[in-house]
Amino acid sequence: MTAPLLKVEGLHVGFPSKAGVVQAVTDANFEIRPGEVLSVVGESGSGKSVTALAVMRLHPKSTQITGTIEFEGKNLLDLSEEEMRHIRGRDISMIFQDPMTALNPVFTVGDQIVEAIRTHRDITKEKAWARAVELLDMVGVPEPKRRAAQYPHEYSGGMRQRAMIAMAISNDPKLLIADEPTTALDVTVQAQVMEVLHDVQEATGSAMMLITHDLGLVAGSADRMQVMYASRLFETGDLDDIFYDSRNPYTRALLNSIPSLEGPKSALEPIPGNPPSLLRPPSGCPFRPRCSMAIDECKEKTPELLTIEGAHASRCHRVGDFEPMSAGATS
Repeated sequence: MTAPLLKVEGLHVGFPSKAGVVQAVTDANFEIRPGEVLSVVGESGSGKSVTALAVMRLHPKSTQITGTIEFEGKNLLDLSEEEMRHIRGRDISMIFQDPMTALNPVFTVGDQIVEAIRTHRDITKEKAWARAVELLDMVGVPEPKRRAAQYPHEYSGGMRQRAMIAMAISNDPKLLIADEPTTALDVTVQAQVMEVLHDVQEATGSAMMLITHDLGLVAGSADRMQVMYASRLFETGDLDDIFYDSRNPYTRALLNSIPSLEGPKSALEPIPGNPPSLLRPPSGCPFRPRCSMAIDECKEKTPELLTIEGAHASRCHRVGDFEPMSAGATS
């Protein structure tokens, strides 16, 4: 089996505040292999983006981070900022949620891609500019020569996201982190952006960490997925494990909240309540106050992430009590 490109073990991320430490990620363990697409799914505030930013080492200095984040055998948490600069943007690159704020409004799109290229490569500006035009063409920006000389405000939302993808892949990264890459885009543009990401990932052979709250995006884009809730990994496995044999009440609640295109029409099932405070989480299982399957043990003890079979694991005391899933719930 191929060695992991990225291996995260025992990752904890906390943000100190006057009221205490907000525990944004708790004991995260996962790995990504070369060429693999891992999707991280969960509600807002579950810890998805915080995990990605920890991998990139982009949190403020006051952030409390423990555990290990190994990339090609090196623990990124042990590297100096100078050493991280050589990795960030070259070996590991990130597509951020909002392309309008991620792109600098006072520089042309082409200049910003050129800067990303020349930061890590010793080439002339002319060659870097030609590469920028080539990248814009690769991600489907029409008239790339003309568009490269334009400013971000002259691009539509979908085109800005394509420009961000071009910048992220400008140095052929081994790992591409896409953080909610289709946020605020209409459904048609979402599909186009995901198609671009898929084509780029296949063409370059990059591994990808796809962060999203949209399970529909995951179904056609990922090899494996993991579900996060209240700073913890709640379930992880292959797509079939999660979509057709989920053993976690939170994952099933997410799946049941998605409209089905097959079978009889029925009312959607919203998840009751709200996510817990990460400053003062409830005792036991953090999903207990919202869970219809909760028992006394759920209040007393935080469940471990238990292996079910192969790569499939779930954090639940009642992992063996689930009925088979209906096809309609996962369509």
